[in-house]
Amino acid sequence: MTFLALAVRKAARDHGSATALVAGRGPLSLSFQQLNAASEAMAARLAVRGVGQGQVAALLLPASLDYVVAYCALAKVGAVTAGVGAHYSPAERQAMLANVRPDVVIGTEELLTGRLPDAQIIPVRQAEDRREFAAGLPMLGREHVRTVPSARSHDDPETIVFTSGTSGLPKGALFGAKQIAAISEADNRAQTAPMPLLVATGLNHVGFMTKLAGHLLAGNRLHILTRWRAREALGLICDEGVPVIGGVAAQVALLLRVPQLASYKTDAIKALIIGGGPSPAELVRQARESFGAAYSIRYSSTESGGLGTLTALDAPDEEVFNTVGRPRAGTEISLRDEGGKQVPVGESGEVWMRSASVMSEYWHDPAATAETLTPDGWLRTGDVGLLDDTGCLRLAGRRDDMFVRGGYNVHPQEVEAVLQEHAAVGQIAVVPRPDAVMGQVGVAFVVPCDPAAPPTVEELRLFAGSRLARHKLPEEVRVVPTLPLTAGQKVDRSALRKRVGS
Repeated sequence: MTFLALAVRKAARDHGSATALVAGRGPLSLSFQQLNAASEAMAARLAVRGVGQGQVAALLLPASLDYVVAYCALAKVGAVTAGVGAHYSPAERQAMLANVRPDVVIGTEELLTGRLPDAQIIPVRQAEDRREFAAGLPMLGREHVRTVPSARSHDDPETIVFTSGTSGLPKGALFGAKQIAAISEADNRAQTAPMPLLVATGLNHVGFMTKLAGHLLAGNRLHILTRWRAREALGLICDEGVPVIGGVAAQVALLLRVPQLASYKTDAIKALIIGGGPSPAELVRQARESFGAAYSIRYSSTESGGLGTLTALDAPDEEVFNTVGRPRAGTEISLRDEGGKQVPVGESGEVWMRSASVMSEYWHDPAATAETLTPDGWLRTGDVGLLDDTGCLRLAGRRDDMFVRGGYNVHPQEVEAVLQEHAAVGQIAVVPRPDAVMGQVGVAFVVPCDPAAPPTVEELRLFAGSRLARHKLPEEVRVVPTLPLTAGQKVDRSALRKRVGS
């Protein structure tokens, strides 16, 4: 049996009539008992349709209680669930379905468009009240049934989570019951009581797919927004007394820009725990001051199961501003050279990670799996960093993002961390462009704090000149209103590289 199925049933016994899920602020909600009953009802209906152990099911549902019920129901029949988010473009969803090759596709008619795979297609209508949930999701009459499922060879697969797709199309990371159990144990180790939380990521994100079981076991009340918007999110956080803000740095920046922020009652907020990319020092300062809360930076990836390193809530500024902290309990970090040999402390290398939460493989991609996972369980993250003498990890950027100017390596994230501190810079991303003399040079895309007074390339070079070698300084500045983001809310560097033709 899947770990999520066990967690749903145990949570129903342990937490009973307490609220498990809320659509926004309500009124539609489900208790732990109601979630268990609704997923049992849907599981029974899926079983009648031949959906069962080892089959792969793709979910094309919006962020909603329906998504959670369907995911739990699929877990109860032993299916492997792949979340295909509604926020992806039709072309991206098409590519994900082609990668997964599902036996079953469950989705709303609005999302079941284009060329669908040769699979059982089950259209559903989103439930409007608890009575509809009690009977399982409303399944519509139109469906195409494939009677012979594909054979599966994996021992205990449970979910397929797609990467953010920062380079090429997203890949599917496979997780089984052992990994999800380890993730749940790690996340719940420090929690002493149930709490209300706002789900800040998409439901198909690793931050939900692999962590839902842990939230259920902990008795947390999860508020789910169809779409995350800063003003609505902040209002919910304050009104519901959410003690921990999760998400990515871009979301924190948007929260800080909510009009009349000082009028919101933020007393209940005790901590911000932020991952998905770097948190600039000035952003951390502003967030701590505005919310009166501690700020912890998490470093992880989809492939690592959302676990990796973190900065302590009471860490000194040096740690929070310049590192991503120390490995979490049960996680090993090693810095390796191109040949896989460990580098000395204080020297840069590729970050390798090993823990019980690391994915099993990339689904249907043995070549990428072999490039990413070693036989002895190490995950090659593709990130470049170094371990300092305090044991903290300092990141320099992505191995694939590095470019070479005049024979010298440049890691964009290192440059961005310095330039982000310039008073006129709101957000910044550095990518290379071809150069006839130097081979490649840096271009800084800048979202200015004041659109009427953007920084010049001369100002940025002068500002960073005492802290960065000359070859790392940008040769050009392009002012933009926003930085493009991937569906995972990370800076889309490939889109920026296309703009400069590199």
